[in-house]
Amino acid sequence: MHLAEYLTENRQRINEQLEMLVRDYTVSGRLQDSMLYSIHAGGKRLRPILLMATAQAFRVPEEKVIGVASALEMVHTYSLIHDDLPAMDDDDLRRGKPTNHKRFDEATAILAGDALLTLSSQVITEDAGLSDAERVFLVRELTKASGARGMVEGQMQDMLSEGTEISLEALEHIHRNKTGQLLRFSILAGAYLGGASAEVLEEMTEMAEALGLVFQIQDDILDVTGDSEVIGKPAGSDEGNHKSTYPKLLGLGGAIAQKDRYVQKAQQALKNAGVEGTTLSELIHYLSNRDH
Repeated sequence: MHLAEYLTENRQRINEQLEMLVRDYTVSGRLQDSMLYSIHAGGKRLRPILLMATAQAFRVPEEKVIGVASALEMVHTYSLIHDDLPAMDDDDLRRGKPTNHKRFDEATAILAGDALLTLSSQVITEDAGLSDAERVFLVRELTKASGARGMVEGQMQDMLSEGTEISLEALEHIHRNKTGQLLRFSILAGAYLGGASAEVLEEMTEMAEALGLVFQIQDDILDVTGDSEVIGKPAGSDEGNHKSTYPKLLGLGGAIAQKDRYVQKAQQALKNAGVEGTTLSELIHYLSNRDH
């Protein structure tokens, strides 16, 4: 199967599962409408697809991971709803459509994000395809990845750094948390459910951390070089928000070189883990060269 077909099929599968779960676990009304609005806004679904691709590499059946993958996307969607709020990035567009608070209102958007975040843990803990030990591990790792030492801490440091000059080391620390932690969970969860050894889990964690930086550097590059209609938000918004970025610190050429170093590191970690030549290898290349 070609990668484009793989991405399309899995994106559709995740979208269907998200729709079903949100409708099953909520009641009809404004809150559900707001949650579904952001779910329906689309997106690449890269985090759940990475989880599913990792699980596939470790021979885990899809039905065992689709619920976890959907829960992960709920956390990501909540973070985007809150990121867009006037108190945060103050964005009017997300994926080419009005942001949640523009379509509804700020209070509804906040509550929709809250509901998606809490629903993610409920989905995992009630997943009949997982053992009790697996549920505990997955909820623990997902809440760690998204919480005060993970994504939320990265968001806090990102806001504090606006309008200031920070070092490359500080920038990478921000993005290892803000962007990298959920990507790390994607890879870790898939490998763990496949029974990977401690040594293999360590290699896959290294791969995930490198991939998270590849993803963020490419995001920064697209903010400089991308087409607003393709990327679904105004190009140059990072500069407008006075954010530190890789092109700003390293120049465009330097940012591309830094990204390529992390691509090589991610591919080497896959080889060390014994899962090179899988869909994961193709996804590393895809993420490094995406246009949105």
